[in-house]
Amino acid sequence: MTIAPPFEPLASEIPDAEPAPTGDSGPANRSWPARVVRGRPDDPAWARPALLALLVVTGGLYLFDLGAQGWANAFYSAAVQAGTKSWKAFFFGSFDSSNFITVDKPPASLWVMELSARMFGLNSWSILVPQALEGVAAVGILYATVKRWFSPAAGLIAGAALALTPVAALMFRYNNPDALLTLLLVVAAYGTVRAVEAGRTRWLMLAGACVGLGFITKMLQALVIVPVIGLVYLWAGPPKLGRRILQLLAGAAAMAVAGGWWVAAVMLTPAADRPYIGGSQNNSLFNVIFGYNGFGRLTGNESGSVGGGRAGSSAWGPTGWTRMFNSMFGTQTAWLLPAALVVLGAVLVLTFRAPRRDRTRAAFVLWGGWMLVTAAVFSFAQGIIHPYYTVALAPAIGALVGMGAVELWRRRASWFARGALAAALGLTAWWADALLDRTPSWNPWLRGVVLTAGIVAAVGVLIVPLLGRGARRLLAVVGIGAALAGPLAFTIDVVATPASGAIPTAGPSAPAGLGAFAGGPGGGFGRGGAPGGFGGFGPRGTGPFTPPGGLGAAPPFGRGFGGGVPGQFGSRGPGGFSGSRPGGAGGGAGGLLNASTPGSALVKLLQADAGHYRWVAAAVGANTAAGYQLGSGEPVMAIGGFNGTDPDPSLATFERLVADGQVHYFIAGGGFGGGLASLGGRLGAGVGAAGGGPKESADSAAITSWVESHFSAKTVDGVTLYDLSAKV
Repeated sequence: MTIAPPFEPLASEIPDAEPAPTGDSGPANRSWPARVVRGRPDDPAWARPALLALLVVTGGLYLFDLGAQGWANAFYSAAVQAGTKSWKAFFFGSFDSSNFITVDKPPASLWVMELSARMFGLNSWSILVPQALEGVAAVGILYATVKRWFSPAAGLIAGAALALTPVAALMFRYNNPDALLTLLLVVAAYGTVRAVEAGRTRWLMLAGACVGLGFITKMLQALVIVPVIGLVYLWAGPPKLGRRILQLLAGAAAMAVAGGWWVAAVMLTPAADRPYIGGSQNNSLFNVIFGYNGFGRLTGNESGSVGGGRAGSSAWGPTGWTRMFNSMFGTQTAWLLPAALVVLGAVLVLTFRAPRRDRTRAAFVLWGGWMLVTAAVFSFAQGIIHPYYTVALAPAIGALVGMGAVELWRRRASWFARGALAAALGLTAWWADALLDRTPSWNPWLRGVVLTAGIVAAVGVLIVPLLGRGARRLLAVVGIGAALAGPLAFTIDVVATPASGAIPTAGPSAPAGLGAFAGGPGGGFGRGGAPGGFGGFGPRGTGPFTPPGGLGAAPPFGRGFGGGVPGQFGSRGPGGFSGSRPGGAGGGAGGLLNASTPGSALVKLLQADAGHYRWVAAAVGANTAAGYQLGSGEPVMAIGGFNGTDPDPSLATFERLVADGQVHYFIAGGGFGGGLASLGGRLGAGVGAAGGGPKESADSAAITSWVESHFSAKTVDGVTLYDLSAKV
């Protein structure tokens, strides 16, 4: 086994200052465009053009036909609309411009989209283009971070792996907060690398500030990598131990300021002067931070969530170390995860006896820690978890694969390094074959190509000392191609297929029988699943996580919640847990996760006399309200927030608002699938009655019952609504 020598500076670590020109062709005499294309003088001639090509291709993929996404996640698009009409809604992250309730996440990601929509007008492109550009930026910064201590080749492989991760392509073309969160965490990793390199406090403060901004993007998820950053700098930072501790405290202070100022501002604002905090059960931001969006995600005890506050068990599938590989998560981001694990272990073995400040080991601990800690949180979380969350793993996996491939190739004279690299290639090819086999009718030829190329590359690595220079270059191309072919194919499918709804998934349909989780017999989260219960866990609720008589046995709610319609847990194609396509099949009132789709007559009705009301309508659940708000351009009250489970407004408050003439219409059919005067009867005797399933709040149900008994119903464009200005 070859042990790593003490750290030696790499060419990519030459200081930023350029040497004095040696002639007319020197870098200082080049024009600015030429220097941009050529890059740094110490880089290979191909490095900067290859980077530019990577960024252009990434931008093309992420920007292609964005308008086909429609409003994407209408819940957040409605909030963007509100922020373009009201600076108060902008600051608080309100769902509506009349500031009844906020979305259930902090507003940082909304701010970016709202500024774009204020400049260019509210439309699909102005909302989604910033997300795509965040993706391009994340790829570029990941390249710069990896290249700094390794090589341009390592940076390019890392950037390409991130760009071609299917769930990354999905999220960077979508309006969920995960796009901005991912970018901020990559910048935090860059700051950490610069801090370890130079020992400067300012870089740790940059890393801390980015994590803090990530906190006001998606709350506690941003903090998952904080222990890793602290460990890496505490171990490998240049200054003495006491100074390293003080520097980390400065970084923590920057994180607290960047993430805490907004929290302080919200909590110091009297409740009467701000919107209700969406996702909370007591109008407290702390309830959201530490409960619904915090530790409740780990324990499953999430009051007000779809899963319904059940500590000690998970309504979201089996937990454990294999969770990231199952049929719910595997094709989203795990294509290169086995390779990342192999190269991480191999390089840590090779650098075990290296000096404390060895940058190779520090880099692998940083990115490996990011990957392992994040994967562990996702794997054992018992609360709400969706496939698209795993975009947070993509930068770390890409960095490990890029660094590992180059580092093990550099050490290829060692049998251990060759064996590890060959194992990573062979395992990647086998795993890609297994993932592609989950959709056997989709491009079946690809499996054989990937598996064959991967085996050839693995064997070639083992015998690389016998190969000439040209054969080695060809071997590198074949190996990289085999590793990226599967995720590339899925990413192309993501780009070519419009997605919408609250829970999008990446990639082609899985056939009936795969189930939502490994071993599940039902439809599942992918497109085209079999009729199922809660998200397709088996025919009519017979899956392993839906008790008899539970959600699957209840009548269908809207489109797909209770089963009976082939589909997925909320992104593409008709059916599924949430419906899907922009506009939805046949329009209508929407449901828990799919937005409503008002017809032209209903839109005109809502817009008539809109200036006389604070809210032109009210509906149970934010996704039901979102479509009417986006269609009419007027504020719609989302009773009960996202799930319809927030205890606001109370029946007394709603009665007062109606009496004061502040709400014009009540639209039935929202929340969990219709006018739910008695939710228990609609859910059946299963999960809902047992206290583990979705429960509309008592306030929402009471409001619905009161409206139905005091106002006359009429139907417009297939939607039932009540004129609250005309009491019976």
